[in-house]
Amino acid sequence: MRAAVLSTVSGPFELREVPDPAGEGRVLVRVRAAGINFADVLIRRGRYPQMPELPVVLGSEIAGELEDGTRVMAITSGAGGYAELAAVDSAQVVPLPDHASFAEGASFLLTFLTALIPLTRQVRVRPGTTVLVYAAAGGVGSAAIQVVRALGGRVFAAVGSEEKLDVCRSLGAEKAYVYDDLPEELAVDVVYDPVGGELFASSFARLRPLGTVIAIGSAAGAWPMIEPARLVGRNVGLAGFYLGRLLRLDPELVGEAVGELLGLWHTGALKPLVGAEIPLDEIERAHELVESRQSVGKVVLIP
Repeated sequence: MRAAVLSTVSGPFELREVPDPAGEGRVLVRVRAAGINFADVLIRRGRYPQMPELPVVLGSEIAGELEDGTRVMAITSGAGGYAELAAVDSAQVVPLPDHASFAEGASFLLTFLTALIPLTRQVRVRPGTTVLVYAAAGGVGSAAIQVVRALGGRVFAAVGSEEKLDVCRSLGAEKAYVYDDLPEELAVDVVYDPVGGELFASSFARLRPLGTVIAIGSAAGAWPMIEPARLVGRNVGLAGFYLGRLLRLDPELVGEAVGELLGLWHTGALKPLVGAEIPLDEIERAHELVESRQSVGKVVLIP
């Protein structure tokens, strides 16, 4: 099969023929679309906390077909998606709804699980809850907007450029701002943060009493240290979410959340935002779109 292989940190992807993945009790999926997540960019740059052994075929989110033609989407447990075939655990395979494209399927599971679980289990978004979403036009951010709206909450969106503001409003954000234009007086119940860096450090001042910052990712750099006294003094909290470890420690909870998401997708309350569909041959361009944060929604590779 053909795959995009990463051999060295910050090196190029090599498109080459590699052996088909071994089944070994796993399910083989003919990949029709593979989502690019920011974690893939961090791995390529050597900045991911749990670095895989190189060389590696990245790609943890796919959609495609089983050998009998059944349309599915799946999480690959960390790697293998940037290829024509992927072997995945049967527990990670989910039927792809008839109304959904393969590109949408490769944009759904990781992003919407990363939104739904912390917004319903670590905090409890309910009607009237106010949520500030960073990177709100990206794959995870756009999912978070939709999940909050489906739960009856109010969304304030923050993005890096004015070109992305209308996207956030179209998804249901009540207000949308470029980061530098966030009103100083804006106070919310929850800050949903896939960005990290200094933006994370400033988030606690935006919380109402008993509010919570949810740390999802650190695309802009490492999280600064936060002293417990700062949380105690403001009556606020910090939660962290990492789907990969939760899949290993509590797969039943994740499976329950998948069922909830599929129900919401069926009703039309949720819809994956696909920003670009790019051939596997142009993987360098696809990664540049994600790394530069120029894209909206999920960038998807088409093998």
